[in-house]
Amino acid sequence: MRTGVWLVGARGSVATTSVVGALALRAGLTAPTGCVTELPDLRGPALPGLADLVFGGHDVVATPLTKRAEALAAAGVLPGRLADAVAPELADVEAALRPVPTEGDPAARIAAVVDDLTDFRRRYDLDRVVVVNVAATEPAPAPHPAHHDLTALRTALDVLPASSRYAYAAFTAGCPYVDFTPSTGARLPALAALADERGLPYAGHDGKTGETLLKSVLAPMFAMRHLAVRSWSGTNLLGGGDGATLAEPAANAAKVGSKQRVLAETLGYLPQGSTRIDYVEELGDFKTAWDLVTFAGFLGTGMRMEFTWHGCDSALAAPLVLDLARLTAAAHAAGRRGPLAELAFFFKDPLGDTGHALGEQWAVLRDFVAGLHAEAAR
Repeated sequence: MRTGVWLVGARGSVATTSVVGALALRAGLTAPTGCVTELPDLRGPALPGLADLVFGGHDVVATPLTKRAEALAAAGVLPGRLADAVAPELADVEAALRPVPTEGDPAARIAAVVDDLTDFRRRYDLDRVVVVNVAATEPAPAPHPAHHDLTALRTALDVLPASSRYAYAAFTAGCPYVDFTPSTGARLPALAALADERGLPYAGHDGKTGETLLKSVLAPMFAMRHLAVRSWSGTNLLGGGDGATLAEPAANAAKVGSKQRVLAETLGYLPQGSTRIDYVEELGDFKTAWDLVTFAGFLGTGMRMEFTWHGCDSALAAPLVLDLARLTAAAHAAGRRGPLAELAFFFKDPLGDTGHALGEQWAVLRDFVAGLHAEAAR
């Protein structure tokens, strides 16, 4: 099943690491560490193989992928030997990248994206194309009546943020859509109606790679042991392009809001405390989170827990991007439409009504993928 993966933000750190990783896996140069779909519980005939993924995408910058890979290797994100080894294949992917359309009104720019997606699918003889948004975080848009009605939205496309225009273009072109960012993307009633009209699945949003991943493991522990969490505060320090974007207050607020759902919905209440995100340029593509949790046990005895998470954002995110592209393609092939709530395992702020406990999300994901494999084997 030849599957196109169209990356919005294709020259960014996460996208570049995803492409280099896929090419290295295809060549047998690395192990699939971090790729959830390569676990025995999830592997099977429904998923497109890593060798069947074909990459393209849009970006606002023109730095060649080989140069981006070299920079990431110099920063310690990628092994330099892998960047060098896949340089010829990266040049081939480069030929499939396009500049973000900027000419004309929103309708004309959306039509240009549709043309790029259609041409990509035809030129590479692809069975389907999954659009994955890994671009910079956007501020949350102001509510607008057209967000709720597809007919009205079609005459008011200027009210859509960029991520939602990409979702609109993806659905118009017959492509499933995945939002790995906290941006609005397909999370508008009018776009949900368009996806349903076109028979397309979509997933999101905001990939779960660090502090929130730990919260989704630790918060259920407190709830299941009937311990009262009094406060939970965290400070996140990150550099790179994402950190620079999140230095802008509106984008920062969108990201913090995405990170906060897990506590309230897992514990059943929101403890005191807050989550901060600060930009530290020196950290580059790495991030550090410090969390302090205070809680009470039997007889009200006060206790505390502290943890530190230090990780490389792109190396944590990239395998999940590959997982989500494969899973969404398989769901599309199986005729699924609408929000893929079963993929909540991958997201901070998932679609649907699934819980936030990682163990529960894993069980749902495993059953979902087993069903896809069973259907593919018929």
